[in-house]
Amino acid sequence: MNAILQPKTGLRPMQFDDLDQVMEIEPQIYSHPWSRGNFADSLHAGYSCWVYELEGQFIGYAVMMMVLDEAHVLNISIARDHQGRGLGRVLLQNLIDVARRRGAQIMFLEVRPSNVAARSLYDSMGFNEFSVRKGYYPAKDGREDAILMGLAL
Repeated sequence: MNAILQPKTGLRPMQFDDLDQVMEIEPQIYSHPWSRGNFADSLHAGYSCWVYELEGQFIGYAVMMMVLDEAHVLNISIARDHQGRGLGRVLLQNLIDVARRRGAQIMFLEVRPSNVAARSLYDSMGFNEFSVRKGYYPAKDGREDAILMGLAL
């Protein structure tokens, strides 16, 4: 009998054991990254937390909070070396599917105006701009606004 090992690829729920790998990616792609405690708190709170593996390599993760019939994307990230390949779209679609299964009617997220790639992804997936949250994000020169976007589910 020949056993062929299949590469581990796909999305799965995040575990506490994944936090070391999450913390390898997070500070490499954000000027003001989440702390390990932010991720641990999200897991403790029961948020919908996911990791994305591609051929056995840890390449991304996402965190979504559900409140009543609303889903709020708190963090969605793809490792720098894997960006621009449509993998963020796969990760976001997973969150949308999970939110729908859990009865969400709308999904919200905030994005920096300076994050052109993320804004393009969200636009292409049907998210609309709702408002601007002034001074929402920390930035090198003080604070940066956030664009609040939403998607009817």
